[in-house]
Order: sequence, then C-alpha cells, then structure tokens
Amino acid sequence: MVAASSTEQGKTVSTFDPKRKMIKIINDTHFAFLNHDISAAKDSTAAPFSAGGGRYTLIGDTYTEHLDYFTDKQWEGNKFEFTVKLVQDSLIQRGVEKVEKLNVDHIIVETYKRVQD
Repeated sequence: MVAASSTEQGKTVSTFDPKRKMIKIINDTHFAFLNHDISAAKDSTAAPFSAGGGRYTLIGDTYTEHLDYFTDKQWEGNKFEFTVKLVQDSLIQRGVEKVEKLNVDHIIVETYKRVQD
C-alpha cells in the first residue's frame, strides 16, 4: 500500500501510516492482506499486526471482497464492494466499508503498487 484515505460525513483524512507496511495478495479466487508495524520496536509492545482475507469476485471494474478471516472477528462475514482501476503498476480501489455492529460507515480509497522481484 502506498496511499490510503477515508471519507466520513464529507470529511476526508489520510489513513496511510508510513510506520506500517501493508501488502495485498490476490490470486484467481482469493485475496489476503497483511499489515504490520515497521518502526524500531522489537517486541510485542509494537502496534499490533493485523491480517485478513477471503474470497472475491471481479466483474468488470467491480471488485467485491468477502471477508472470511480477519484479526478482529467482528469484521468477518462482511462483504465490501469496490471499484478498481489499474494505472501503470498501481491498483486503486474505492468503495464503502460498512459494518453496522461496529458503527463503521465510510468511503475508502486505497492505492497499492505492484511488488517487483
């Protein structure tokens, strides 16, 4: 991930944290993401690690994630629909994250740059 923002009630804020590293892996049927602290802390007092994944569908530019697994189990079982576009070596996804039981309802935009060998 190289950029991220969240818009709630008309206010947009950057949610990208350069002290964290996030990677998203997508194969033919599933996606997974891993997010961890890359700061100097070397023990368990560092910010928590999070990870999740599940099935997805891609129809045209509509990418829908079915979050089957996540560090915070309250997010599991939800479906998130995004519009995606590829710009050179970057994937940009934009959509609504809504989890009623957590009072989460915002628009997110995330940009991922393809990892080169």
